[in-house]
Amino acid sequence: MLIAFKLKLALACVAGFATPLAVAPLMTDVTTRGAASEPAMVEIAAGSFAYRAAGDFTRAGQQAEAPLRKLRFAKPLAIMQQQVSSADYQLCVHDGACRALDRDVVVASDRPAVQVSWHDAQAYAGWLSRKTGKSWRLPSDEEWAFAAGSKFRDDSSPVDAADPSKRWISRYERESERDRSDAATYPFGKFGPNEHGILDFAGNVWEWTSTCFVRDRVDENGNAGRQTINCGVRVAEGAHRAYVTDFIRDARAGGCAQGVPPANLGFRLVREETSWVASVSQRWGRVWAVRS
Repeated sequence: MLIAFKLKLALACVAGFATPLAVAPLMTDVTTRGAASEPAMVEIAAGSFAYRAAGDFTRAGQQAEAPLRKLRFAKPLAIMQQQVSSADYQLCVHDGACRALDRDVVVASDRPAVQVSWHDAQAYAGWLSRKTGKSWRLPSDEEWAFAAGSKFRDDSSPVDAADPSKRWISRYERESERDRSDAATYPFGKFGPNEHGILDFAGNVWEWTSTCFVRDRVDENGNAGRQTINCGVRVAEGAHRAYVTDFIRDARAGGCAQGVPPANLGFRLVREETSWVASVSQRWGRVWAVRS
């Protein structure tokens, strides 16, 4: 069943995967070579929040509403104030560590990098970690929701046991109302800050997370049961939650999102505090790479 699910997704995404590889994105005010600098960060204090779990849930063989849980973060969360810019991503491209942006993406220091796949985002996080000596990674869906605060959309839909299709219709109509039909990229700040001072959550750029797509069978009490995890599909968050195959750069062309596809795929990273031992090991690793 899992193989069949992956095959359907792969076939649906052929259009997106087959788009031409770009070698000459539009350049504006960016210097194409330079050193990676630390992005502006926001640190969110430890706390609790209500979180609607990501994934597809069933109960007794019928579609079920995703459980709403109370989550607590015991430590502060450090996350980028804005998405990774196309100019910063371009530095990674010129270092040979990232795949080139598509040719219609405007490269500028005040615009987000868009039309990037989950693998592209992972490559950039690895490159930035090596350049800065700090640990950078994509946020989990829970971390993204915590950071988004009031900008996080609860995708809850009531389930009619007599007609489960009503749930999907309701979700599609709700997402269509939120749909950002304008896929242009705008300067940072276009969609405003949230209560933490973080810019452009839930705008027209959906952001990759590290969370895998999950099919979960819950019992009558809402407790999780047997899970089927597909890490070839990741959660992307924006004006609504989407599930997108990890190699897709443009979900509109690939048709890989449930419901209304994202207008743009981009990302922002969290910075992880590393132990003293890991920090020293990382520094020595960079020194050894330079010498060899």
